[in-house]
Amino acid sequence: MAKTTHHNEIPLGPPTHIGIGVVAPHDMALDAELWRWVPPQASLFFARTPFDPLPVTLEMVESLGDETGIRSTAQQLMTIAPTVYAYACTSGSFANGRAGERAVAAALMSAGGAPAVTASGAIVSALGHLGVNRVAIATPYDAEITIRLQDFLIESSVAVTGIAHLGMDANMWTVPYRRTAELIRLADSPEAQAIVVSCTNLPTYDLIAPLERELGKPIISANQATMWAALALCDLPAVGPGQRLLARPRPTTRD
Repeated sequence: MAKTTHHNEIPLGPPTHIGIGVVAPHDMALDAELWRWVPPQASLFFARTPFDPLPVTLEMVESLGDETGIRSTAQQLMTIAPTVYAYACTSGSFANGRAGERAVAAALMSAGGAPAVTASGAIVSALGHLGVNRVAIATPYDAEITIRLQDFLIESSVAVTGIAHLGMDANMWTVPYRRTAELIRLADSPEAQAIVVSCTNLPTYDLIAPLERELGKPIISANQATMWAALALCDLPAVGPGQRLLARPRPTTRD
């Protein structure tokens, strides 16, 4: 005999979620890592910029900051009506300086009609939130792109006290945690109040808390800062046990 379903057994759902529209570069491979910072109340919706066969050079990352391409990619998400947009590309948002970073954020906002953050802008906001103005930087990039990050931070009133980079031009997502940890230790200096780990394609989630305990200072990674800043605009906390940035009372849209 078939079972009957009573009206009071039907759940009220589906649950509603706050949408975060993520505009990512074509080679983004760490969607799953971004989700690790996201609480149950939120969902990520991804759109990628058009494929570009260039290796990760300064020429390529400057092209990733193209406002027209970013605006067009963000428009793919308009039907979903995200609460906030995030540009999940660090180098593409710092390669053209602070003016370029602001232009990327403005392109996202004009396309989607919602507030927007960029990975590099989120890093600067995170450093300000922690009261940090002297950092070491660790990147998987070549020297030329890494120096462009240093210039961006200096333009943002953040001094750079140490630099280490891997010199890679592809496949950053394949770097093992142990190698990234060695890179961060190499970049660190006694003068640095925190360490910035650039590139949204470099895995960092499980490294942050243990290395903060080891080195005794905050570690701000691109993906962590991006999710922290985007979720703050939604009045939601990022999920990252033991991570110093997330332990400090966060800003909200009402601050």
